[in-house]
Amino acid sequence: MQNTLLHSINSPKDLRLLKPEQLPQLAQELREFIINIVATKEGHLGASLGVVELTIALHYVFNTPEDQLIWDVGHQAYGHKILTERKAVFHTNRQLGGICGFPKRDESIYDAFGVGHSSTSISAALGMAIASKLKGETEKQHIAVIGDASIASGMAFEGLNHAGVTDANLLVILNDNAIGIDPSVGALKMYLTNVKKGTQKQDNIFEALNFDYSGPIDGHDLDAVISELERLKTVKGPKFLHVITTKGKGLRQAEEDQVKYHAPGKFDSETGELIPKSASKIPKYQDVFGHTIVELAEQNKNIVGITPAMPTGSSLKYMMDELPDRAFDVGIAEQHAVTLAAGMATQGLIPFCNIYSTFLQRAYDQIIHDVAIQNLPVIFCLDRAGLVGEDGATHHGVYDLSYLRCVPNLIIFAPRNEMELRNIMYTTQLGLHHPIAIRYPRGRGITANWKQPFETIEIGTGTILKEGDKIAILSIGTIAKNVTDAINGCNNPETIAHYDLRFVKPLDEALLHQIFKKHNAIITIEDNSVKGGFGSAILEFASANNYKNNIKVLGIPDVVIDHGSVTELQQQIGLDSTQLVKLLNNILIVNNQ
Repeated sequence: MQNTLLHSINSPKDLRLLKPEQLPQLAQELREFIINIVATKEGHLGASLGVVELTIALHYVFNTPEDQLIWDVGHQAYGHKILTERKAVFHTNRQLGGICGFPKRDESIYDAFGVGHSSTSISAALGMAIASKLKGETEKQHIAVIGDASIASGMAFEGLNHAGVTDANLLVILNDNAIGIDPSVGALKMYLTNVKKGTQKQDNIFEALNFDYSGPIDGHDLDAVISELERLKTVKGPKFLHVITTKGKGLRQAEEDQVKYHAPGKFDSETGELIPKSASKIPKYQDVFGHTIVELAEQNKNIVGITPAMPTGSSLKYMMDELPDRAFDVGIAEQHAVTLAAGMATQGLIPFCNIYSTFLQRAYDQIIHDVAIQNLPVIFCLDRAGLVGEDGATHHGVYDLSYLRCVPNLIIFAPRNEMELRNIMYTTQLGLHHPIAIRYPRGRGITANWKQPFETIEIGTGTILKEGDKIAILSIGTIAKNVTDAINGCNNPETIAHYDLRFVKPLDEALLHQIFKKHNAIITIEDNSVKGGFGSAILEFASANNYKNNIKVLGIPDVVIDHGSVTELQQQIGLDSTQLVKLLNNILIVNNQ
């Protein structure tokens, strides 16, 4: 690397040796470094480019890691990672065995709090600030950097509400760029827009919550940001700094198309142009959902769609374009999304509530209390179920079968392919008397000709995919593809039966009785935690019916799974077809002895 300012900086201590007039050059170099790495290695681009000056200013003014800096979500933390002793390994970002794409406590002392889901920073920073006060660390600073989309979440307001009645040494910085992954929505977004324009007539909402408010200031003006941070260091109690930034700053295309360049994939670092991916006729599961709900909603006027801030990621954007009055982006508010759907269901609407599996965890009480206890026919579409790859531990959707299976009245279905996703969506809108969760993975399916005529699916029924007399494999969802490939690669494939149970709840007990009476060795396979999931349901069935078959449960082990490609992670935990072949061959040998 040429002898640049960034070349000489490995930690914030090195950064603080620079003169203020050198910092704009460092900002330019840091942007170029991020662009050059992300262009080839992929990752979250726009958010980190937008906070380069703010990142430099924070580490320049505050004594990190003694002063504690918490980034909300962490999409914007690449500059932070590069300046905090990870520049040399930044090229491994989000790769198997490399650094995490989000702040992670056991990765660096500079990562004060692990973040992957939004709106947690204020509560965490407040907890740290109260702890510091109790320990007599009166000069310690605690800074939460939160975006305008994240601060609209209920949890962020809970943190603000509590902080405002404390004297904790807390600084909340609002990184206001009017966009999260998709454009921000809601009344708070309109309020912040008016504040930026100088047209807001009402009292300042943050001052009303007892925060010392300052701003808005230009987040790309290093002198202004540093000056204000230096002042705020001397102010005691809860403080709020409103900073205006541009997501994607420094790369024209990222500024002009902020949604696409949030995580653009590979692109030309010189021109910014995206590198075309090889064309595929196989759709993403999210697009199967998105096109199918439009198709159904055009025929059924009672269908509505709901997503918490993920219209592009869930592909509900298609319905928002075609039927804008019946598709709702409620912002980063999963709890509200679920109870909103429940309210709609009481009035005869048919709500499809599309939430990533990992984010539905945040609305667990609402699933139980507002939907299931009242037995309201809300249709939950759980995108990104199973292993999601490079986003890692905070985003894997590997707990939903376990956390939903214990909830009364709730039906749970996992489609094996695109047609089954379409057909279960069609079936649900014909009129269910219970809520249902439909879980499907990130990425593409397996079928080019997926748009087939609709067929109804009988609730609680499984299906046999292949006959066999030695071993019965019971799978749920799209992991069936790995199972099929593994069976075809075995020494005696004709001896292995394969069943797709489809429903985790209710189980097809009639089919299970047939399986248990016919096969001594039974294997369950799922891309969900082995604790409490599909395999556990089969074990419970066996126990309740006094079956003594040999049952082996395969799935996600009871450990935190880090980041890597889905293929790499499946190989790591033994769910890829190659390792399944070895397992099946060994079981066949044992059963033939």
